[in-house]
Amino acid sequence: MTPLLPAAILGSPLTGVFVTLLAYRLALAASRRGNGHPLANPVLLGVLILLLWLWLSGSSYRQYMEGARFLQLLLGPATVALAVPLYGNLSRLKRAAAPLLLSIFAGGLAGMASAAGLGWWLGLDRTVLVSLATRTVTTPIAMSLAGGLGGAPELAAMFVIVSGILGAVLAPPLFRRLGWDDDMLLGVATGVTAHGIGTARVFHLSEAAGAFAGLAMGLNGVFTAMLLPWLVRWLQVG
Repeated sequence: MTPLLPAAILGSPLTGVFVTLLAYRLALAASRRGNGHPLANPVLLGVLILLLWLWLSGSSYRQYMEGARFLQLLLGPATVALAVPLYGNLSRLKRAAAPLLLSIFAGGLAGMASAAGLGWWLGLDRTVLVSLATRTVTTPIAMSLAGGLGGAPELAAMFVIVSGILGAVLAPPLFRRLGWDDDMLLGVATGVTAHGIGTARVFHLSEAAGAFAGLAMGLNGVFTAMLLPWLVRWLQVG
């Protein structure tokens, strides 16, 4: 498609920042009008708006990332900042430390092994397979792991975002359907499976659930960073 705007504007770092913030603002407004419906997830809507922008403007992904990469740098500090609400639930964390660690480790291992195993069984390309195996952790860790193990950081980010959106959409209604109302359980399950997007979602439901989701997301990232290189070598794709 012929670009609708001059290359100087499309390639400007300010354009990527402005479009990203505008897309999220519009998505957030739409989500509020939808009364927080799972399908009105701000990240999902924001991604769709950005895709529409890239298509209509004729901008390339490389041009967009000239500015968006500055926002991407904030993912790390934002993840670390999740420790703040967790501190307020320190007493609950101490009482349930052992089962929490076991649950996070088991959930992360199951997610990583199932993704890598399914990809290997389907005969996926090595780059795609390694990128898919990183979908169990948050975006900054997934991109770093994918780059170091021979995958594609961009693909890894996409797999993580898709997993996060699905988890954020499905987890809360699934818990309500099952009659589970434990904040810790919801937080850990969402943090392991839906990462930052899921954590942001459950924060709207309960600060305690969001705190435990942040803990699960962080510890799962540590476990995966240690285990994934071994798993890749065992599957003989690294």
